[in-house]
Amino acid sequence: MTARRGRLLAVVTAVAAAVLVAAVVVDDGDDRPAGPTAAPVAATTTPATGGPVVIVPGRPGEAAVTRPAGEARADAPPRHNTLDTWYVRMMIPHHEQALEMAQLAAGRAADPRISALADRIRASQAPEIGVLRAWLTERGLSAEVAGHDHRAMRGMQSPEAMSRLAAARGVEFDRMFVRMMTDHHRGAVQMSVDLLGVGADQRLQEFANSVATEQNVEIDRMRDLLPA
Repeated sequence: MTARRGRLLAVVTAVAAAVLVAAVVVDDGDDRPAGPTAAPVAATTTPATGGPVVIVPGRPGEAAVTRPAGEARADAPPRHNTLDTWYVRMMIPHHEQALEMAQLAAGRAADPRISALADRIRASQAPEIGVLRAWLTERGLSAEVAGHDHRAMRGMQSPEAMSRLAAARGVEFDRMFVRMMTDHHRGAVQMSVDLLGVGADQRLQEFANSVATEQNVEIDRMRDLLPA
C-alpha cells in the first residue's frame, strides 16, 4: 500500500510540474496569474534592454526563439513600393484620357458598335480611377507628380490628335477612334505588365492583371471594328 501511494504521489508531482512549465511562456517579472491559454506568438521585454521582443515559433521539431520586435517587423514584405505608387499615379491620367476619347463618341460615331465600345470603356475605367485614387488616399499619398509630362507615357495621345478626333465625324471619327484607342490600350497593357514583375502590393497586382487582360480583349474587338 505504501509503495502504491508513493507511485501515485510521484505521478501527481510530475503532472503538476508539467502543467507549471507549460503555463510559463516568458518570465517577465509580472506576478499576475497567467491566463488560461498562451498564444503561439507573444510579446514581452528583454531583461537587458527593456525593449519589446517577439516569441517566434520554430519549425516542426525546433524550439521557439525570441527576437527583437523590430527585426520581426522587418521580415515582413513591404505593403507597397515606389513602383506601385508610380503605376497608380501614371494610370490615373492615362485612364482619364481614355474616358475623354470615349465621351467623344456620342454624336460623332457612325458605327453603333463604336458607341457601344465607348460606353463599355467609360463603364469600366471610371470606377477604376476611383479605385486608384482610393489606393493613394489610404496611404496618404498625392496623385500629383511635380514636373512630369503625362503626354510622354505609353499610348497617350497628343493634344493635336485629340483635337482632330473631336473635330471628326462619321466614318472618319470611327477610324481615328479605333486607331487611337488601340494605341492607348496597348500603352496601358504594357504599363500593367511591367508592374506585374516589380510591384509589391497584392491588390495592385490583381488590378494590373485585370487591366492587361480586359484591354487586350478590347484591342481584339477594335481590330474587327476598324473601317476599311
